[in-house]
Amino acid sequence: MRVLLTGSNGFLGQKFCEKLSEYSEIKAILGVSKSLNRNSYLDENTFKQIDLLDYESFLEIINAFEPTHILHTAALTAVETCEEKPKLAQQINVDLSAQLAQIAKQKNIHYTFISTDFVFDGLNGPYKETDAVKATNNYGQTKIDAEQQITAVNTDAAILRTILVYGAIPDKNRSNLILWAKKQLENGSPIKVVSDQWRMPTWVDDLADASYSAMQKRTSGIFHISGNEMMTVLEAVATLADTWNFDKSLISPITAAEIGQATNRPRKTGFILDKAEQILNYKPTSFVVSLQKINEQLKKYNS
Repeated sequence: MRVLLTGSNGFLGQKFCEKLSEYSEIKAILGVSKSLNRNSYLDENTFKQIDLLDYESFLEIINAFEPTHILHTAALTAVETCEEKPKLAQQINVDLSAQLAQIAKQKNIHYTFISTDFVFDGLNGPYKETDAVKATNNYGQTKIDAEQQITAVNTDAAILRTILVYGAIPDKNRSNLILWAKKQLENGSPIKVVSDQWRMPTWVDDLADASYSAMQKRTSGIFHISGNEMMTVLEAVATLADTWNFDKSLISPITAAEIGQATNRPRKTGFILDKAEQILNYKPTSFVVSLQKINEQLKKYNS
């Protein structure tokens, strides 16, 4: 396997590279990103800085590297940014994703695309892959549009939807719910956490493994990849506090409505994981076990 990885500076991109030693069939990787390389697992031979919207230059890189697989993790994921800059969200999340799917089809490259639970409106979670999609924000809509365009031009593509990805990587510039809460509670800072949004949080290590499995098996179609425990965001942070012995009195609940997320975020998502478990041999790590492993990883990164 020769893997072209977009968004190699991103959270999943960095974790995927960290775990390369476990992915025995990958013989070569090339990470690409718009910004300078921040991925400590890539060097000048395995990273190229490029604006992915520069179609001709990007095509040259693909032709020179000759990948057998493309893992497309690059995206504009900030909900508010997608609302404020719809044209940019369209270019990155939809047009680029569909373009890559077409190139992959033409060149017989297996294509894996990362999508989101935000393709659902959150009224009927947890969801299976065949449930009807309906977004509550433009970010979710761009991912719906991308999924549909990818499927139209490349029936061999794998689409992995995921939920509230968390975990640890060496790059301290990348944060997520768990690292944010840990940092605040460690410093004795009070935090407000949403009490009425339900999710099945996904450990980034599990998502990286699922991505590799989809690529290795050259699977096609949509797969749901997440943890298998439904919880509110507040419950996730409370579990973190219990696991790491932080002061839970620092945590107070806040509603989605109070922070302006009552209508522009799905209330309850969650996934039914049967398909991924059967076809990808996907086994999500329990939330508490993942927190213990994150603690070990953070010690290793800081040593």
